[in-house]
Amino acid sequence: MDNILFCSVGRRCALLKDFRTTMKGCGKLIATDLSPVAPGLFFADETYLVPRIDDPSYFGKILNICDKSKVKAITTLIDPEIEILASHREELLTKGILPLCPAQWTAHLCFNKYEMFKHLRDKGVRTVLTYDSLEGLKEGLECGEVKFPVFMKPVSGSGSVGIGKVNNWQEAEEKFNDGKYKYIIQELMTGGDCDADVYVDCISHKPVAIFSKKKIESRIGGASKTISFKDPKLFQFVEEVCSVLELNGPCDMDFFIKDGEYYLSEINPRFGGAYLHAYGAGVDFVKLILNNIHGIENKSIIGQYDEDVIMMMYDDVVITRKSELLSDDFPLL
Repeated sequence: MDNILFCSVGRRCALLKDFRTTMKGCGKLIATDLSPVAPGLFFADETYLVPRIDDPSYFGKILNICDKSKVKAITTLIDPEIEILASHREELLTKGILPLCPAQWTAHLCFNKYEMFKHLRDKGVRTVLTYDSLEGLKEGLECGEVKFPVFMKPVSGSGSVGIGKVNNWQEAEEKFNDGKYKYIIQELMTGGDCDADVYVDCISHKPVAIFSKKKIESRIGGASKTISFKDPKLFQFVEEVCSVLELNGPCDMDFFIKDGEYYLSEINPRFGGAYLHAYGAGVDFVKLILNNIHGIENKSIIGQYDEDVIMMMYDDVVITRKSELLSDDFPLL
């Protein structure tokens, strides 16, 4: 059985439904979460409550679940957990479990946006001009390589939390020193943006599927309406990005466009919230994961989808009884 473990499943109900559709009973969907009222738990075959990811006992409990449920592949659906899985890649592989996460050094870069900027710049890969200090911004302003407004966001943030445009030096000082986050400062990119769901084969470590889309509408944390497009230039750029990193499995890549060229904004090396669009357009990462579980290197299917396919995301609900929760130890219950 090709059992797959989804750590920190949260609200990702539709993703589990898509897995079930493709797998057709060839394996179980196993899900964990901190909260007994995480909706995604109700779409799995086996469910477990686990401690916070920063609890010293956390990964030991994940390994116990892997052993008990005969897990063949593991992924997480939240950014802060990616480095945890990546740090245990070799241990998981030794146990016959496919970790759908980057090598540890790449996971660190993906979670630290300034370190990623420096790495990409050193490798000659186009990315957004970034500073990690007000002094660096001042030098950039003085030499003319950047000008106001600029963009500021947490160096290790996710879900669009703490981001914002900064219009002048006073605003930059106030936001940078507000004590809420450790920030980076970036050139404000105004030429448009797009993103891509990318599957990097876990054997060849090369991208074998790329689904690119433009945002029609966004909500906090991501796009809610998107339309597919194809551009060989973007596909080639994704391959260039992957060549200087060691990624494995699903990735969500964000890009800006400037003077007709693509610039990498950031990489979330996990299933993005809008991967549902790719699956609905026939770009099925689940098949690719199943092949990799069985040691089969995937052939490239890059560009094998239609343009102008639109996704419109909406909310749904889970209705259950308190007695059906894994625990009633939760505020307000």
